[in-house]
Amino acid sequence: MFLAFLDSLRAAGIPASLKEHLLLLEALDAEVIDRSPEQFYYLSRAVYVKDEALLDRFDRVFEAVFRGALAPEGVAPVALPEEWLRAVAQRHLTPEQRAAIESLGDWDAIMRTLRERLAEQQGRHQGGSKWIGTGGTSAFGNAGYNPEGVRIGGDSTQGRAVKLWEQRAFRDLDRDRALGTRNLQVALRRLRRFAREGAADELDIDATIDGTARQGWLDVRLRPERRNAVKLLLFLDVGGSMDPFVTQCEQLFSAATSEFRDLEFFYFHNCVYEGVWKENRRRFDARIPTLDLLHTYGRDYKLLFVGDAAMSPYEITHPGGSVEHHNDEAGALWLRRLTEAYPAAAWLNPAPVAQWVYTASTALIRDLMADRMYPLTIEGIDAATRTLARRR
Repeated sequence: MFLAFLDSLRAAGIPASLKEHLLLLEALDAEVIDRSPEQFYYLSRAVYVKDEALLDRFDRVFEAVFRGALAPEGVAPVALPEEWLRAVAQRHLTPEQRAAIESLGDWDAIMRTLRERLAEQQGRHQGGSKWIGTGGTSAFGNAGYNPEGVRIGGDSTQGRAVKLWEQRAFRDLDRDRALGTRNLQVALRRLRRFAREGAADELDIDATIDGTARQGWLDVRLRPERRNAVKLLLFLDVGGSMDPFVTQCEQLFSAATSEFRDLEFFYFHNCVYEGVWKENRRRFDARIPTLDLLHTYGRDYKLLFVGDAAMSPYEITHPGGSVEHHNDEAGALWLRRLTEAYPAAAWLNPAPVAQWVYTASTALIRDLMADRMYPLTIEGIDAATRTLARRR
């Protein structure tokens, strides 16, 4: 199994050598860790992974190779069909039944009712319409349906929660993902503005020929390398409703990193608030204050958001409206600060344009962006880059 693990790591692009494999075996033989799945995971990761960008790739390989093999001693792994679990946890409601379920009203009413439920509830509930539980039509819990609610635990099934009780972690975009097409790169090249920078280390053929002809001997002339002078701030929405668009975003991310030397990227979820992050693995303990970015990067940077803009409107309009944490200031305020600091700004939306009218948050974001929202298509990127190139 360990040899299969080594082969799988290599196949995934992780440079794992036989020397590292032997080191892992020696560590296990010396019993440097307790005999637990968690300890073995951290040991093998420390041995094989030398680049943080490969951590998510290692996790996928580890899960695929050892799925079911690391169960507690004496307990056989049990695989229940996924549809059985969904049938137990989730009620299937007709469109007429869903329309009959009323929202609690507004943001303040939802938060006030949640505090009351927490104070009153004494036990577990499932399939009801009032208490915190699973299934059913209550505004609090998971795996049920309510027009606006607070998801407490579990995974998203309806995409209707306006706030989450637990922290979530999403994997980073893979910067090494191969492009399926070069069209994205071609579209992004409209932003290019070339300038010659740095030391004179590139041969200037025309000047060399001219100087040689004039001097009568070889007169080698050098010039600085011609580089893309555009500076780009890229903000990527990850997780939740953005999961179906991961492939598109990875392709855009890969194209941008190959086209722009001065590229700074940051992650956010749904709307930008007081903090963003560079990697999702540490999204809750390594946040970068958004104000620091405003004071670090000059007005000559161009600003590009990538996200589906699908969220609770409260995330944009209300303090405390963030789905993941308590934000002291509304998301709209932070978007205004960013677009005022960087006038050359645009938003790319991977969701089909026909769906934009179904989410009130999309209209709010488009208004805050002065209608500079474009679809994440070749034509949309082309239009966005033209807008960014025109604005200063």
